[in-house]
Order: sequence, then structure tokens, then C-alpha cells
Amino acid sequence: MYNFITRIFDIIFAITGLVLLSPFFIFVYIYLFITNDRKVFFYHPRPGKDEKIFKVIKFKSMNDKKDENGEFLPFEQRVTKFGNTIRKFSLDEIPQLLNVIKGDMSLVGPRPLLVQYLPLYNDFQKQRHNVKPGITGWAQVNGRNAISWEKKFELDVWFVKNKSILLYIKILALTVKKVLFKEGVNNSENLNMTTFTGTKN
Repeated sequence: MYNFITRIFDIIFAITGLVLLSPFFIFVYIYLFITNDRKVFFYHPRPGKDEKIFKVIKFKSMNDKKDENGEFLPFEQRVTKFGNTIRKFSLDEIPQLLNVIKGDMSLVGPRPLLVQYLPLYNDFQKQRHNVKPGITGWAQVNGRNAISWEKKFELDVWFVKNKSILLYIKILALTVKKVLFKEGVNNSENLNMTTFTGTKN
């Protein structure tokens, strides 16, 4: 019942969100099209439910500069000034509403992290992949980038074990509140985040 009802909510809220945010979507799209050599979107593989890989869609906030060995420069050297701005207000994540409509993601669930983290999870942490990843989640409304990886995974798994329609609605409401009042959830993903290197058992 939870999956059926939240899927309906996901579609309704995602479409509504795209309509309401369309002025921002159009502005960012046009700006990147003009200033970023027509490269507007960034597609990145992420593990979804049951660790199935899908491509998350974001507005492109970094350039493609590489070092002398052909490797991409570090994050902080590639993110653009405009990219920093849209990340600060999470505008880079608006296209993920398309992932929600497609069914790759839900509005609420553990954030989809990097594919290379998969072999680093212990059995407890792997449970975060028992549900669809979300644009926002229990960890995001309880600290997001200000908490440790271990705490973040504890919150993710707590959500998986306690998911309900009421919790889904509560997380959405808390997310809106925190974004509007700038209580920390409005820092874009990967901003000030350390790299996960595994947990010692």
C-alpha cells in the first residue's frame, strides 16, 4: 500500500513541482545553454532500489577541465561560480523531478550516492537500498551534510524500517520548511561532504 500511494503522490507532486519551478528551470537551462557550450544537464550513474543502476539528472554545475594526465580536476576546481550559486539553493537538483516521474526515484528516500560506495557498505548500511532513493529523506531533514556518514546511514535505515505515508508527508513538510527558512537542508549534495571510505566493523 505504501509503494502504491507514494507513487501516486510522487507523480502528482513532481509534476506540480516542475510547473511551479518552471521559471527557475527555464532560466537555468537557457543560462547554461548559452554559457556552458550547450551542455545543460549532467547525467551520473547512481544505485537505486535493490542497487539497480540508473542515471540521475542534474543541471551541470561543473566544467570538464582535466589535468595533464587526462583526469578530471578536483571538485572545488571545476565547480563554476554559477554552479556554486545553483548548488547553494539546490536548483541543480530540479531535473531530478524527471527521475521521480520516470520511477527511478521517489520524492522521499535515502539519497542516491556514488556507485563506487556500493562495496564499502556493511550489511546494515546496505538496507538503504531496499527502497527507492529520494530527492529528500530522513537524513536530509536531520542534518544532511553536517552529520557523519555513519549517522546518515543510521537515519537512512531507520526510514527504511519505519516508512509510512505519514512519515513521507512529514519529511516533505520538514524539507519545505528547512529550505524556506534556510535551516541547512538547502546546501546541495556533495557541497562540503567528505568522501565515504567505509566503516570499520
